[in-house]
Amino acid sequence: MKVLGTVLFTALVLVVIPSWLITSPVLSSKIKVDIPVDKDRLYGHVNTLTSISPARNHINIFSLDQAADYIYKELEASDCRMKRQEYEIKGVTYQNIIGSVGPSEGPRLIVGAHYDVCGEQAGADDNASAVAGLLEIAKLIQLQQPDLKHRIDFVAYTLEEPPYFGSDYMGSAIHAKYLSENNIDVKGMICLEMIGYFSEENGSQDYPIGLMRVFYPDKGNFIAVIGKLDQGKIVRRVKKFMKQVADIDVRSINAPPSLKGIDFSDHRNYWKYDYPAVMINNTAFYRNKNYHEISDTIGSLDFDKMTEVVRGAYWAVLNF
Repeated sequence: MKVLGTVLFTALVLVVIPSWLITSPVLSSKIKVDIPVDKDRLYGHVNTLTSISPARNHINIFSLDQAADYIYKELEASDCRMKRQEYEIKGVTYQNIIGSVGPSEGPRLIVGAHYDVCGEQAGADDNASAVAGLLEIAKLIQLQQPDLKHRIDFVAYTLEEPPYFGSDYMGSAIHAKYLSENNIDVKGMICLEMIGYFSEENGSQDYPIGLMRVFYPDKGNFIAVIGKLDQGKIVRRVKKFMKQVADIDVRSINAPPSLKGIDFSDHRNYWKYDYPAVMINNTAFYRNKNYHEISDTIGSLDFDKMTEVVRGAYWAVLNF
């Protein structure tokens, strides 16, 4: 019995506890809530953004501005209080688009997605899908008029992609620095990044570490809530509320930023200032082989599953 007890304790220490910390399991029952996510509206946003030519990358400023103007008008039409956050790089002006709802004062939640692309691609999943989700959440708030207990800032970022990824010129780096320098109280940040590509094929889901296959599916048909190892609380909270209303498998991971992919978006820049931040993501290149390729087109997206992701994200935003 003593030997058995030692084995069980060892298993608890080496397997159960680490897996609990990494996967952040939550108990959450489904509830019925009317959240009328409009799939056609999502398709329309993605179609508009991916139709901009030439590609909306850091070189094609006119295309970036065209995307920014579209996002501005859509958020404004959803009764957001609007602002352009402009900054210069080598004499060229780039801009984040910010739409705010809820109380003008007090702590705020940041919901962000980048609108630029890498190279000469349409960028349907990366990242028109997430921008469409951001716009739809804002529209749902306008339509449903929920009682917002804190301010929500919808932020569409420029320059997330190379060659500026990881630099101080990322739109989200500019925004996060502004919040910190002005001592703005931030409850947290939810980054929407690649939420439109899914697959039901066996073996369609890859992972940075083979052992992760023990804890996660081999089909790329789920959405993930991703955070740092020490941010289990915010990850579990977002995951819990998404699972309550979304008809899609919601998984999560807490891991160090050194694990490839954990910090591959705008949420990374809020960590720098100790703001709690998570990413809602379909695992990007671990699933979607169109990542940073010209094949990242609207025809590759699953708008039914994307609708469920947005439904869950909306509910998580309201209950943050």
